[in-house]
Amino acid sequence: MHFLSVVFRGRKTLKDSDSSQLRQGGCVCATKCVICSNLPDIERACTSQQGWFLGGNMMENGNRFLTFDLYPPQLLKMHCRNCALVTSSGQLTGSKRGKEIDRSECVIRMNDAPTLGYQQDVGQRTSLRVIAHSSLQRVLQSRQELLNMSQDTVFIFWGPSSCMRRDGKGHVYNNLRLLNQLLPKLKVFIISRIKMLKFDELFKKETGIDRKSSNSWLSTGWFTMAIALELCDRINVYGMVPPDFCRSSSHPTVPYHYYEPSGPSECSMYLSHERNRRGSHHRFITEKTVFANWARTHNVHFYQPDWKPSPIVTSVNSSYTPVPAGS
Repeated sequence: MHFLSVVFRGRKTLKDSDSSQLRQGGCVCATKCVICSNLPDIERACTSQQGWFLGGNMMENGNRFLTFDLYPPQLLKMHCRNCALVTSSGQLTGSKRGKEIDRSECVIRMNDAPTLGYQQDVGQRTSLRVIAHSSLQRVLQSRQELLNMSQDTVFIFWGPSSCMRRDGKGHVYNNLRLLNQLLPKLKVFIISRIKMLKFDELFKKETGIDRKSSNSWLSTGWFTMAIALELCDRINVYGMVPPDFCRSSSHPTVPYHYYEPSGPSECSMYLSHERNRRGSHHRFITEKTVFANWARTHNVHFYQPDWKPSPIVTSVNSSYTPVPAGS
C-alpha cells in the first residue's frame, strides 16, 4: 500500500463505523486490519530521538512542484496563483477575514487548526494542510472535520526519520498507511528524509545557525512557508506577527492558538522558545525574521496584523532560493 495523489470523485468521511473508537491514549485501528499503535507513545518516541531530519523543495524547468518520497515516488503537482496561508494565531480572533481568505485560489492551514465554528475569522476552505507527526493524534480525533474529503484537500505530513521509517518500526508511517487503507482517496503525502535534511540546510543558510547544535526544532510554520513559496505565485499570510512584535511592552495579548482561548499567550510561547537553550525548542522569532527577509524578494504579504518588512536586512543571510532539481 502506498500513498497516491488521486482525483476525488465522491464524498466520504472517516466515520466511527470505519475504524475503532479513538480512546484516551488509545489508537486507531481498522476493523479488518491490526496496525495499531499508541499515539501518545509515538509522540514521545519521536521527539526523544537525536537529530531531526528536515528538508527541502525543488524546481525543475520552471514548473513548480514538490517531491515527496513515496512508494513508489510520486510528485505533488500543485500550483496556485494566490494562496492564503492561515496561521493558528489568536491574532485572527475577531478579525472577520474569513470571506477574504476563502476568495483565495488555495487556502493553506497547519496541523489540527479547525475551521468549524471559526469560519467568520479564518474561512472554511482548505486546499492544503501541513501536519507535524506530533499532531497526528489530534487530527485523528477531529477526523470528521479535518479529514472530510469534500474539499479535495491535500495533506502533507512531516516528521523525524525514526517515525517515518518503512521497515515496520516507523509508527507514524504505519498509521498513515492504515489511514490510506481506510480512505484510499485521501491525498496523503509524506516528506522524505532527504528533503527533510534540505530544510536543515536551508535553516543554516538563512540564519548561520546549525539547527542541531543549537537545540532547535523547526516549526510546522517553517515547512509550510517554504512549501508555499514553491506552490504559490503570491502568498497572503494571515495572523503572523513581525519579528519584533513581542519586544514591545504594549503589544496586545492574544492566545497562541485562536481555537484555545484559555491557552498560553502567543508572545509567552515565542519568547520562552526563543530564549531557552536547554532542551530542544522552536525558534519562532528567528523563523519570522527569515520570513520577513523572504518577503523582501518574494511575493509574500502579511495581514492581521498588517505589516511590511523593513528594507534593511539585519540578522539573517541572503533570501531563500529554491533548491535545483537533482541536488
